Amino acid sequence: MNKNYLFSLFLFLIFSTVNAQLVIDADIRPRFEYRHGFGSLFPDDTEPAAFVAQRTRLNTSFKAEKFAIKVSLQDVSTWGDTKQINISDGNDSFFLFQAWIEYFINEKWSTKLGRQVISYDDQRVLGGLDWAMQGRFHDALLVKHKSGSMKLDFGFAFNQASQSTTGTTYNILGAFSYKSMQFVYFHKDWEKFKLSLLFLNNGFQKYEGVNNDIPDGVYNRQTAGTHFTVPISEVNLAANFYYQFGNADANTDLSAYEFALEASYKPGKTLFALGYEMLSGTDQAGDSKNKSFFPLYGTNHKFNGYMDYFYVGNHANNVGLNDLYAKVAIGIGEKASFLTKLHVFSANADLANDADKYLGTELDLIFSKTLVKDVVLKLGYSHMFAGDSMSLIKGGVTSDNTNNWGWAQILVSPTIFNSANHKK
Repeated sequence: MNKNYLFSLFLFLIFSTVNAQLVIDADIRPRFEYRHGFGSLFPDDTEPAAFVAQRTRLNTSFKAEKFAIKVSLQDVSTWGDTKQINISDGNDSFFLFQAWIEYFINEKWSTKLGRQVISYDDQRVLGGLDWAMQGRFHDALLVKHKSGSMKLDFGFAFNQASQSTTGTTYNILGAFSYKSMQFVYFHKDWEKFKLSLLFLNNGFQKYEGVNNDIPDGVYNRQTAGTHFTVPISEVNLAANFYYQFGNADANTDLSAYEFALEASYKPGKTLFALGYEMLSGTDQAGDSKNKSFFPLYGTNHKFNGYMDYFYVGNHANNVGLNDLYAKVAIGIGEKASFLTKLHVFSANADLANDADKYLGTELDLIFSKTLVKDVVLKLGYSHMFAGDSMSLIKGGVTSDNTNNWGWAQILVSPTIFNSANHKK
């Protein structure tokens, strides 16, 4: 596979013309993490975790007059996860992240198909999840239209676990892995107003039987909503509203919503922001209808606290969340910045036995500095001051222990080759 990839690069170099452009770039990011209550409350009689994870990604992009191609290969591994002198790592850490072709039908229309990142607006529902070493991709077909500041995308996907000779049962479960997807996305910029509209349908494999193992068609979840930004004097407002309906699972109806509003103000190099987000939930005592919103394929790490207590592989079909937050981002010279963000969390739906809805307060601190061109250092520390009720949604684990998380990351992202620079 490596030989084929290098041979393809060689062909691109040989056959690139004045009307074509080849770009090769890399993304290498080792990250050390100390976890003492990351993602969930820290249990009694447990040792904290510490490790170094690394993404090593190589991107090749080729663009000609009528088409564009991108191939992205990556390895995501943990330092030390391969025994010394092994002939292969045996951990399936190397895989294809992106591989797509876009054909430009004319100046306004194109079609893009293959493995690709689908990311819109603030990435609340559809995002690239770049914080996660593995990222997020979709195997999909897009039909794209662009005219001035207006953009209209139609997306389609149909997934299978293998190339079978009979049947179309999709047996990959978890992380809202879908069997089919269709969406329409619209975006338009005006002079002082930006508006996006999204309708998304996901079809999931349905099962029946005593052991829930007999395929029985699909059930569908729909997500519809809007994102917009508008300046009011020197304050910039950004808002989301999304509604989910259809089926939460094979037997349960769904009716859920997400609403977010953020006001930001940036005098000079300092950004001040205040925001509030509500994600509806289902009462712990139960309900005939599922009312729990889930931001399905977004970059959820960037929203409700960097410690990932909510909606990052967790908190599905739960009591929802109310998140009141404030942040200050300070520019330090030309090459550094410091971010402080404070979240106050509470349950959106009722907890068992009418428990207090307050869940906790999280403090996030991030320092970022460009060391040299294409090399960025980031340092982060987060602390969760958990309320007593946090344990009610985290499996009964005590909320009395210290819950914190620290990390340090070096991001190296050079452009290795750009044919445009060699044609001058």
